Amino acid sequence: MTYPQTIILAIIEGLTEFLPISSTGHLILAQKFLGISTSEFTKSFNIIIQFSAILAVVMLFWKKIISSSYLWKQIIIAFIPTGILGLVLYKIVKGYLLDSPLLIAASLFIGGIALLIIDHLTFLRKNSKSIKSLKTTNLVSIGLFQSLSMIPGVSRSAASIVGGMFSGLSKAKAVEFSFLLAIPTMTATTGYDLFKNGLTFTPRELSLILLGSIISFFSAYLAIKMFVSYVSKHNFSIFAYYRIILAIVIWVSLKS
Repeated sequence: MTYPQTIILAIIEGLTEFLPISSTGHLILAQKFLGISTSEFTKSFNIIIQFSAILAVVMLFWKKIISSSYLWKQIIIAFIPTGILGLVLYKIVKGYLLDSPLLIAASLFIGGIALLIIDHLTFLRKNSKSIKSLKTTNLVSIGLFQSLSMIPGVSRSAASIVGGMFSGLSKAKAVEFSFLLAIPTMTATTGYDLFKNGLTFTPRELSLILLGSIISFFSAYLAIKMFVSYVSKHNFSIFAYYRIILAIVIWVSLKS
């Protein structure tokens, strides 16, 4: 991986991490397009720069994060299903699922159709629950939805937003909770990956990680602000059609 390639990947990660289009899927596809061979380092690189993007959430929501202990209780409960399933399925996800363009294409397509359906479910527009009012069953349900994002192409953001909406949150509140839920999720994912693989990066690899992390943070910061503004006025159809078109492009390229 070169430094220009690192910059491209970090920008892609930051811009896609919080949009319902799958940052992991985009990173894997971008690496293949750029001719970057899959290795333990590239897999770890993808996970670590995702964590850097999460720090943008901390920056934007720090007042809410430090002022509400009850909010943290809600976030941790919602994280538990993903944490457990992540530990159980870690080897399968990293060893097999992170290198399958066909799986990514299928996930993008199915997820796009799901978002189109969500946009037309009128009862979801009447949701009015606050994050604080979510019961334990609601939080576990959101966590289970988020766990689907271990499949590349599903999108952690999309899965947790949909889970939040089906648990009674308004679209805006579901998006906000998705952002906050990303903090323990990606912190645990990054920490566990480093624990399993050890800090065995070369000086050059560390420099690539540092560069990617910085760029990922700033591009994610901008993406979050734009996404929050967008979803307050629009539905998810633009992301749904984008996912479907991208899936078709991938399928065509795989067959050619």
